Amino acid sequence: MRPALVPVPSAVLGRLEALGVDVERLLRQVGLLRSRFQGPRAQVTVPEYLAFWRGVGAQGGPDLGLRLGSDVKAHQLDVASMAAIHSRNLGEALEKLERYKRVSCGPHLWVETRRDLARVGASWEMTDEELPALLFDGMFASVLTLARRGTGTDVVPLRLELTRPRANAEFLEAFFRCPVRFGAPVDVLVLEADLLSRPFLTYNPEVLAVMAPGLEAELRDRTSSPSIADEVRTLLGRRLNGERPSIDKVAKQLGTSARSLQRRLAEAGTSYQSVLDDVRHRAARRLLGEAGLVPAEVGFLLGYEELNSFSRAFHGWEGVTPEQWKRSRVAAEARRPRPRSAVPGARSRPHGRKSPRPRVSPAAR
Repeated sequence: MRPALVPVPSAVLGRLEALGVDVERLLRQVGLLRSRFQGPRAQVTVPEYLAFWRGVGAQGGPDLGLRLGSDVKAHQLDVASMAAIHSRNLGEALEKLERYKRVSCGPHLWVETRRDLARVGASWEMTDEELPALLFDGMFASVLTLARRGTGTDVVPLRLELTRPRANAEFLEAFFRCPVRFGAPVDVLVLEADLLSRPFLTYNPEVLAVMAPGLEAELRDRTSSPSIADEVRTLLGRRLNGERPSIDKVAKQLGTSARSLQRRLAEAGTSYQSVLDDVRHRAARRLLGEAGLVPAEVGFLLGYEELNSFSRAFHGWEGVTPEQWKRSRVAAEARRPRPRSAVPGARSRPHGRKSPRPRVSPAAR
């Protein structure tokens, strides 16, 4: 079977070099040729994509993702971002990013409104592996930069929620100027919903009219329609907040009835309960592992009314209890050898000038 390929922006190497990354050393470390990133249809495999960005994260400073998403000149924007900045308002801009980002990169953006809140997150069904943190930093930084440039106002989010353990909080708080929550069930940037209707000063319908046909053609060429199971899985993954999403709610979001949804899932060889169990299983491993939450917290976030119910389900998935799985994970991490750069006294070559550490205002602390 041919491996899945991920489109990559042709300008990504130049952007990284401008931010102080030693790209030649990076490519040698991950075993990729520069020619793989050239041309309008540059692509890499999923493992190569993850190795590349993990290498970028290991080489760059703790604020590299933020700079990657915000220090962008107009001529450096990809096609999706160009369409977004010329949109009518922030809501339309985010819709274009959600639709067209998959043309030029791996993880794609999603937007969900709940009452007076707008939640912006990222999903990628091509892998179960944890995505490098700087990809989320860059995506959220680019969304906030888009909102600020488009509206011409100093937009401040309500909060930033990250699944990772607490790290580099001062950089994140200084940039987003809002509370940052670590160990969250889903990576999301939370905005006031009324920001979505705020008009863009950069609105240009003529530019959009020129770009839209090409973007739509490229999107059709690059992507295929997701399966109904993938659509349900994506929706469920966004709602890990202590509730058990009923099939009626999910069906309503998909514009169908619960009975029709069950029938379509059965035709695809699965069921709503099977998809829900799969989403919960993946999320449980991530929340117990990378996010470092205790079993009781994980069970609550996954919508289990009692810890015993979650423990029984987890035992069915892994053959051990959540507590046993978490202990074995901690023990395995403790036995893992540290990279050479982390060993005291180890020497490494400089890879570019680091940006000065940003000052954190009292309001950001």
